[in-house]
Amino acid sequence: MTAGLHPGLWGVLATPFDEDGTVDHQSLERQVHYALAAGSDGLVALGVFGEAANLSLAEQRAVASTVVSAAEGQPIVLGVSGRATAVAVEQAVNALEGARSHAAGPAGPSGEGAPDPMRLMVQVNSDKAAVVARHLHRVHAETGVGIVLQDYPTASGVHIAPAEILEVLRECPFVAAVKAEAPPTPAAIGELTQHTNMPVFGGLGGVGLIDELAMGAAGAMTGFSHPEGLRATIDAYATGGFDAAWQTWSPWLPLANFEGQAGITLALRKMLLHLRGVLRHPGVRPPALPAPDHLLPLLERHLRAVSEHSRSASRENPPEREGERRWTLD
Repeated sequence: MTAGLHPGLWGVLATPFDEDGTVDHQSLERQVHYALAAGSDGLVALGVFGEAANLSLAEQRAVASTVVSAAEGQPIVLGVSGRATAVAVEQAVNALEGARSHAAGPAGPSGEGAPDPMRLMVQVNSDKAAVVARHLHRVHAETGVGIVLQDYPTASGVHIAPAEILEVLRECPFVAAVKAEAPPTPAAIGELTQHTNMPVFGGLGGVGLIDELAMGAAGAMTGFSHPEGLRATIDAYATGGFDAAWQTWSPWLPLANFEGQAGITLALRKMLLHLRGVLRHPGVRPPALPAPDHLLPLLERHLRAVSEHSRSASRENPPEREGERRWTLD
């Protein structure tokens, strides 16, 4: 039995590119520090937001290495974009080779027998539990690490019923969490959490965060450009329930909704991270679409609005969480 993922906030990292389209590892390191400073309990690299499907194996391995090195021992989940089993295994082994050059664990500096802090996030590849279970068993057998099962039909094209996911969990004790991103996510998360103690995380930029928490979600695993808003909302729900979370998330929701525009979500989030001083360049790699120029003034209006809210909240509520510090722009 694999231990479940820690509840809370898991920040999903973008893969930054230079103007010429090569991976910008300096910006990637800065993004790791930014996400952790904003209160992330762990990080996810090589996910859909990380454009892993558009990276070569060498680039995936290098990204994993940079993230694990910069995170300095913080928990990491590495995404696997392939849905054919042989491809998924190749990507998983490749990413772990890069990550383990810096990680503590059986292949790292802490010595034989130490727990491996990494997990793999593997996408649902069929609507049948038996097919998914065979897929996951093969990935786990080849890597030896726990798995986060990602149900994201927008990326995978696969629609699986919650009952089938529950069957997968019964067949795969090495699964450490479920990332449930099949809309309507509150309904799906509610059905899952009624029948399993496995941590279930929401995603999709946090648009449904409050309802997902109310349905039993363990937290958020997403790439929202302002993770401090997600952190504050998760903490508010833990201490004050639905009403406190509603008040906390309301100022952030318009931006989360703006970011979530289908087809250009990635470009908008990268532009916001660029404007915040986290990424040196906001470029995406084709076939992803760039942010439309005529939307950029509206994007800047959203950014000004949440920036003013953040300054006001910072003055009224200085950091209280142990080790927390505010992200400051370069």
